[in-house]
Amino acid sequence: MTLSSLVNDVFSGTTSSPVLGILGSLPLMNNNAFKLVMMENQTELILLGLSDLPDSQIPVFLLILLVYVTTLLLNLLIIFLVVSDSHLHTPMYFFLCNLSVLDIINSSISTSHMSFDIVTGNGLISYPTCISQVFFFTWFISTESFVLDIMSYDRYVAICLPLSYTTMVSIHLCVQLAFFFWLLSFVWSLLHTLFALRLAFPDPTTIPGFFCEIYQLIRLSYSDTFLNYLLIYLEIGSFGAPGCFVTFLSYVYIFKTILKIKLKDGRRKAYSTCSSHLMVVFIFYGTVFSNYLQPISKDSLGGRLISLFYAVFTPLLNPIIYSLRNAELKKALQKTLIRIGSKP
Repeated sequence: MTLSSLVNDVFSGTTSSPVLGILGSLPLMNNNAFKLVMMENQTELILLGLSDLPDSQIPVFLLILLVYVTTLLLNLLIIFLVVSDSHLHTPMYFFLCNLSVLDIINSSISTSHMSFDIVTGNGLISYPTCISQVFFFTWFISTESFVLDIMSYDRYVAICLPLSYTTMVSIHLCVQLAFFFWLLSFVWSLLHTLFALRLAFPDPTTIPGFFCEIYQLIRLSYSDTFLNYLLIYLEIGSFGAPGCFVTFLSYVYIFKTILKIKLKDGRRKAYSTCSSHLMVVFIFYGTVFSNYLQPISKDSLGGRLISLFYAVFTPLLNPIIYSLRNAELKKALQKTLIRIGSKP
């Protein structure tokens, strides 16, 4: 059963899913009360997008389509190169593959409904679809944050403790960490979604963006959102802030180590190894903070464009930065092209 169909069943009150039991155990909400809220919450949700700029919709659609196809091809290329070249079977490129998978999924989640709305000029989105977007986007964007944090630690060990790298960082450990953080992000996303299902909204509700996000829904609701904000602050305090601190501290030590390298070539190589990742980290967190710290406004075109950049263009920039600045990926691509060209 998909999340969307589950939400539909919950709306009608016909499911005996344990989800009702989970939500019923939340403070001030029993099963019958939850069913009542869900049946009443048939709010008409409208994604604002570029509906107030009709002349810009077709050019924007073509741009989004071009960016999405390019994002898909570049990330698939990175995955293919890492999988096919044995020299890239290292922890760093394992996490780079994870990052590419996440970029493909995040871009697909935000782009699919967005493109349909622009072409049809219809910004309506059903509540189950909106909740599904919230769940999947929150899951994968949280996982991407964890992956970037692990990559920072990987670069720290590789540059600052090179002799201990093989003992401190192994593929087996990386697979375990990746599984743990994908699962942890899934749990947090599920909790955010379940708490969001308790919220009620004005009818109609205009969402100032191109797709549904948890923070937008919380700010638009007229229900008591204390528990929703508490969950967000718990996640930030438990994982978000410590992850940012680990990344910052890792690069402080990395740059201190790079400055101590006497050989110019060695210093340039060490800098090149971590600069791509650092650029991706700045773009990711910069766009996330810009998107979530902006004041909510139905007339804020700038805010909607930030959201568009954050959801559509960031997944494109990641593979471009890595492919253009990574010598090992370039070498793997050259070998692949030579191998393909030499075939009769």
